[in-house]
Amino acid sequence: MRKAQREITGQKDLLDVLERCQTIRLGLSGTEYPYVVPLSFGWDLQNGQIVLYFHCAQEGLKCQLLAQNSKVCVEADIFHGYHGTTTKYESVIGFGTVVLVREEQERIHGLQRLLQHCDIADYPLQRCSALAHTAVYKINLHSITGKRNLLQQ
Repeated sequence: MRKAQREITGQKDLLDVLERCQTIRLGLSGTEYPYVVPLSFGWDLQNGQIVLYFHCAQEGLKCQLLAQNSKVCVEADIFHGYHGTTTKYESVIGFGTVVLVREEQERIHGLQRLLQHCDIADYPLQRCSALAHTAVYKINLHSITGKRNLLQQ
């Protein structure tokens, strides 16, 4: 990292930023061009590894690309405003592997983590008619870095 003083170190601090982010941007390898898509997400810590969950329709370009290549990049950020021409921000970038979650208990767990992160934990998943048509994926992050610029006023 070019400006080491801006690096966010420690899993606790990285998770703090991730928790305050509302959206992740998932970077996929496309056929001719990279493909980036914003997603709602939830996260979990499993055996010391950060795992992200997201959902989508069971078909479409994202699903096609994930079936071809499960290696992804994830970005999330918090914009705190401008200070002159400089941006005040916090961000994380991670690299990992995506897995389609097939086991029903883990599908529900992933969706519950997503709903909790989106502040709608009381949403009645069991009564959701779209659940049968929803794909749930998890991203096992192999590495994650963070950076912030919180200029003093």
